Amino acid sequence: MAITLLISSNTVLAAYPEKSIRLVVPFATGGTSEIIARSIAGSLTNSLGQLVYVENKPGGAGNIAMEEVKRANPDGYTLILGHVGTLAVNPALFGKKLPYNPSKDFAPVTLIAKVPNVIAVSEKSPYKTLNNLVVDAKKNPGKINYGSAGNGSAGHLAMEYFSSEAGIDLVHVPYKGSGPMLTDLIGGQIQVTFNGLPSLMGQIQGGALRPLAIGSAQRSTVLPNVPTLAESGYKGFETSQWYGIMVPAGTPQAVIDRLQKAIVKSLQSKEDSKKMLEDGAVLVGDTPAQFAAFIKSEQSRWSKVVEKSGITID
Repeated sequence: MAITLLISSNTVLAAYPEKSIRLVVPFATGGTSEIIARSIAGSLTNSLGQLVYVENKPGGAGNIAMEEVKRANPDGYTLILGHVGTLAVNPALFGKKLPYNPSKDFAPVTLIAKVPNVIAVSEKSPYKTLNNLVVDAKKNPGKINYGSAGNGSAGHLAMEYFSSEAGIDLVHVPYKGSGPMLTDLIGGQIQVTFNGLPSLMGQIQGGALRPLAIGSAQRSTVLPNVPTLAESGYKGFETSQWYGIMVPAGTPQAVIDRLQKAIVKSLQSKEDSKKMLEDGAVLVGDTPAQFAAFIKSEQSRWSKVVEKSGITID
């Protein structure tokens, strides 16, 4: 029996991949998730010898895409970009209404990257520091609008988490993706956002946005002058987005291992990872078991955050 399984596994590995691979992104175009996904898709296309293409499927805080992919054939030809929202936050946020089980319906491949969230305002904003924003928000509760990529998005959760810690009341304005949200932020229709660094980096470098604080435990190497939230007076506060590759449960281990090795190799390549590194991502590339343990720890952390802050889907 063991010999038969070994031969079968080796046959699957030798043949895979024989056709194009779909990488589903559960969010709209123009955000951090797409930057990460396209970087990985490009490098996998080169290393696997088959086209890996990105398909954006937004909606339902990522639940629509997750529900679809959990039903896909577990053959390695449908991957999904796992995210802190879909894998760690949504179980606490939606409870029994969640249409998938992140632990049972999917198999982890590898954690790709951690991405710090950044509180940013338009360069035209009167807020020069995070304290300026908090002071004004306390004077004018319910009058300052913040934008996110949508209800239940990482930016939505991050700002609600921060608002709870800071004791302020901001108005959430959900958008269909980071792209239109950033357009309104720069134009002054909304006042602030708490979004993933890669989606903001171009506008920060171009002078259209001003970063006030970063949510990671340490300062970012690409924004060394921007203080962390802990340094800004919120000791112990940390919120970062993270992204990894998942496949439907039941995918052959040989296929998972092939994908994991190919992704880790690409993350170790400065050329393949150039865009992600320039945008402030911290690359990881761990084993499926390590990624599974990380997801479990994040689920525990975010369930406490959701309960403490009283975050709900608008």
